[in-house]
Amino acid sequence: MITDALRRALDQETGASSDFDLNPGVILPPGRKLRDAAVLVAVQDTGEGPRLLLTKRSSHLKHHPGQIAFPGGKLDPIDATPTAAALREAREEVGLLPASVTVLGVLPAHETVTGFTVYPILATITGAFTPVPEAGEVEEVFSVPLEFVTNPANFRIEARLWRGELRRYYAVPYGPYYIWGATARILRGLAERMA
Repeated sequence: MITDALRRALDQETGASSDFDLNPGVILPPGRKLRDAAVLVAVQDTGEGPRLLLTKRSSHLKHHPGQIAFPGGKLDPIDATPTAAALREAREEVGLLPASVTVLGVLPAHETVTGFTVYPILATITGAFTPVPEAGEVEEVFSVPLEFVTNPANFRIEARLWRGELRRYYAVPYGPYYIWGATARILRGLAERMA
């Protein structure tokens, strides 16, 4: 059962990850202030096998337009925990009700180049779920086979210029969806835990 496999993945010991993992020459400033954020890494066991919920961000957004992402965002003062933030954001962005989610645990934190510490909340979606994308933020809600995005062989390392420097990152493209950056790095960590 997929829930058992995900729980076993949570039991594996791995450290935190960052957007800088493939760029060892980057020297991060000591004492930097990171903002807390949380994402929901939600898996639904469908008739087609377990599938991972993802979103395509609106192309009109100021930050990360058109990128593939987990439902989630920064912690607000009303959020008691990263889990509360991830559940709130999933409800706002894709219409996923907290009552339809079983939280399994928290994967290691991930530091982004944009100054966030992201807490990936691993969960399953129980029962029927019909996505309702929040028009201002989400262009599309879709799912991909969990088996595909947790197979290390499907990941590749790519690079692009960022702030004048070549930055390497993981990508795990699936069909028309280019999954890369922090989303792909978090998935790569889950893939390593499930291998």
